[in-house]
Amino acid sequence: MISVSDALAQLFALVSPLAPEDVALTQANGRVLAQDVHATRNQPPFAASAMDGYAVKAEAIKPGQSFDVIGEAAAGHKWKGTVGPGQSVRIFTGAPLPAGTDHVIIQENITRDGDVITLDDSANDTPYVRPAGADFRTGDTIKAPRTLTPSDIALLAAMNIATVPVTRQPVVAIIATGDELVQPGETPGDDQIIASNSYGLAALVQTLGAKARLLPIARDNIASLELAFDLAADADLIVTIGGASVGDHDLVGDVAQTKGMQRSFYKVAMRPGKPLMAGRMGHAAMIGLPGNPVSAMVCGHIFLAPVIRKMLGLGTHPAPRETLLLAQDTKANGPREHYMRAHAGPEGVTIFDRQDSALLTVLADANCLAVRPINDPERKRGTPIDIIRL
Repeated sequence: MISVSDALAQLFALVSPLAPEDVALTQANGRVLAQDVHATRNQPPFAASAMDGYAVKAEAIKPGQSFDVIGEAAAGHKWKGTVGPGQSVRIFTGAPLPAGTDHVIIQENITRDGDVITLDDSANDTPYVRPAGADFRTGDTIKAPRTLTPSDIALLAAMNIATVPVTRQPVVAIIATGDELVQPGETPGDDQIIASNSYGLAALVQTLGAKARLLPIARDNIASLELAFDLAADADLIVTIGGASVGDHDLVGDVAQTKGMQRSFYKVAMRPGKPLMAGRMGHAAMIGLPGNPVSAMVCGHIFLAPVIRKMLGLGTHPAPRETLLLAQDTKANGPREHYMRAHAGPEGVTIFDRQDSALLTVLADANCLAVRPINDPERKRGTPIDIIRL
């Protein structure tokens, strides 16, 4: 067995960031920016009014001063003349400041009689002007890599960037194995269960920004497994679930090797998830996950997610951890790193009593994994513990 960190290092060595592709701005949300992009204009492109009011020359402002109103400027409709001494232009939010003005008097601070305004006794020293380029300037950069958010999309649009270079989404082929499995919605036999791991992992893959391809269940025979691997041959990453242990019906490793898999490792010193396998098959990386539902999902968070992030160009980082305080005493850990289903709340981290790797209800109730190092001693309530958010 190898350690979790060694397994992750070997998995990172199996994959590389994928090539960039250009997508329309409308399709860029949630994608990973693959190359730096640069603003093609200033924002705002002109000095603009920040409020509704009257544009004047600042040096002419004093309490009780009067100005003739000689025009009107609105967003998208600038006033094209030049404002002279003793003159002003009615202006609305977002409109360009007319030539000869550099200050906006808000409408609350004036009285108007026909085409003449008179200032009140306020200082009126706030200009209410958004300078040209105050938000960003031509050539300003959005750095890659970056997972684009709706706020980023708005910024890219303002920069007049209609096509965005993003990392190609990895295609992840997911193969559930076992004669005991049937698909959700089917009627299982007395000795069968519903395939759940593949659907949970597909959801995780899609959340991470990759494309999940759910393949038909591979049965516990060589021909069925060979067909499944053939169907997955053009994927960037092949994920198998189950069949990677050492039982008489665990054929995944043997069949994968006949298909050309170059194995990197087998078995990791962790709970749950010990029978983990990885290697390369053709141009694709392959990860063989355990068949127990919780084991598969935990390994998805600990191994599959960081691998996909590297393929998306987001670097080589393990699942992010944070340190909180235990809400109860916990017993000593054994010789394998343990990822325990837990709940982090205002009172601290509560580790669930039931940790069986077949209990999906416990996983569904968890919002984090409490990480127990190898041979971690007993810990008391109120002591720190590392967690990984789910």
